[in-house]
Amino acid sequence: MENYVHGYTEKESCRLADQAKTLAELLNHDTRYPAGSRILEAGCGIGAQTVILTKNSPDAHFHAIDISQDSIDHAQKAVMAENITNVTFQGADIFDLPFQEGDFDHIFVCFVLEHLSKPLDALMYLNKVLKKGGTITVIEGDHGSFYCYPESKEAMQTVRCLIDIQAGLKGNSLIGRQLYPLINQAGFRAASVSPRMVYVDSSKPDLVDGFSKKTFIAMVEGVKEQALSLNMINEKIWNKGIKDLYRATEDDGTFCYTFFKGTAFKP
Repeated sequence: MENYVHGYTEKESCRLADQAKTLAELLNHDTRYPAGSRILEAGCGIGAQTVILTKNSPDAHFHAIDISQDSIDHAQKAVMAENITNVTFQGADIFDLPFQEGDFDHIFVCFVLEHLSKPLDALMYLNKVLKKGGTITVIEGDHGSFYCYPESKEAMQTVRCLIDIQAGLKGNSLIGRQLYPLINQAGFRAASVSPRMVYVDSSKPDLVDGFSKKTFIAMVEGVKEQALSLNMINEKIWNKGIKDLYRATEDDGTFCYTFFKGTAFKP
C-alpha cells in the first residue's frame, strides 16, 4: 500500500503486533465464524489480526490478502510461529481481486480503509466476492476521538500532524465516524456500528504500556521526519508535544481513544 502513512519498518511491524495483542479482546471478542465457512481478510498486513481471527474460529478457513509481499512474508511467519493452519495467504489488490463473485461467506477488513483514497470503491469491490447473505466486518479508528489528560496544545499539534500527513496521502484517519454511511452506500444492509472506546489510566498498566505508549504515541512518533520536512511543526514544539503525550501516561494521567466496528450483510 503505497499510501501507508506508517511505513513498512521493523519498528512499525512491532507496533502493529503490540496494537493487535492489546486490543484483541476489545475489538475481536465477538468476531467468530462458523465451522466450514470461507473468510476473506482483505489487507492482512503482517498478520497481527490474522492470528487472532484464526484462533477465534479454528474450524473456519481464512484467505488473507495484502498488496505488500513483505507484509505477507511477515504474516506467514507469524501464523507458523503459532502453529496455525487454517489460513492461506496471497498477494492481491482490493481494487483488482482475483476471485469470482460470491466466493466468500464472510469478509473482514481492519485498519485498511483509512489508508485508501477510495474507501467506498474498495467496499464495493469486496461486496462482489461476498455470497448473498454473507457478512462483512469493518474496523477503523478515528484520531479525532483522541484526548488525554493533562492535555497540551503541543501534544495535540503532534497528533494533528499525523492526521494531516495521512490526509495528504489521500487517506483519512478520521474515517471511523464515517463507517455507517460507507457500508450502506457500498450496497450492504442492516449495518450496525458500535464504538469501542479505549480508556486508559494508571490502574490499567497493560493498556498504559500496550496502547498509550506502544500503539498511539509510537504511531505519532513515526511521522516525525515527515512532519518536520513538510514544515508542519518545528522540532522544539514537536519534542514538547511528544513529551507531553508521555506525561499523560504517568500515574495521574489518562488517555482515551475510540475505534468503530461495523457489521452488515449482503442482501
